Amino acid sequence: MKNAKFEDVFREGLADLYDAENQIVAALPKLIAASSSEELAEALQEHLDETKEQVKRLDKVFQMMGEQPAGKTCEGMQGLLKEGERIISENEKSPVLDAGIIAAAQKVEHYEIASYGTARSMAEMLGQSEVADLLQETLEEEEAADENLTEIAADIMGGTGLGEGDEEEEIEEEEIEEEA
Repeated sequence: MKNAKFEDVFREGLADLYDAENQIVAALPKLIAASSSEELAEALQEHLDETKEQVKRLDKVFQMMGEQPAGKTCEGMQGLLKEGERIISENEKSPVLDAGIIAAAQKVEHYEIASYGTARSMAEMLGQSEVADLLQETLEEEEAADENLTEIAADIMGGTGLGEGDEEEEIEEEEIEEEA
């Protein structure tokens, strides 16, 4: 991209985000299936639905710019999602795996937050306020998803996120009853 313009960098960033979001749409069902926490699975499902809307929003951004979504591969997202797949393959379904899923998902959210923040700022700089508004909407959703994951992690790591019927929880309850 010699002699690149800000518009070129902006377009490339949007193409990167477009591919990243589509990779996330493909990856989230695996995370949902691997979750032992119903709360986590529901949060990931809600974010999957939201991510599909974010892809549509990016389609609208490209349309507003008179562009087609480019066929660029987001290698950063590929790497982050591979980490999530590795965590799933190396751990049994459990609260520990849930914590690993959350850690992987938050890395993805932070990547998106940085990317959408940059894209929104560039849109503003380029005088594309409607595009900036759409990108800001997605940025706010990504920030909310990250906060929600933090809350779920606190529940899981604090013990309140253990799934119903969790054997360790049942054993502890039985021991307490026997001591009484």
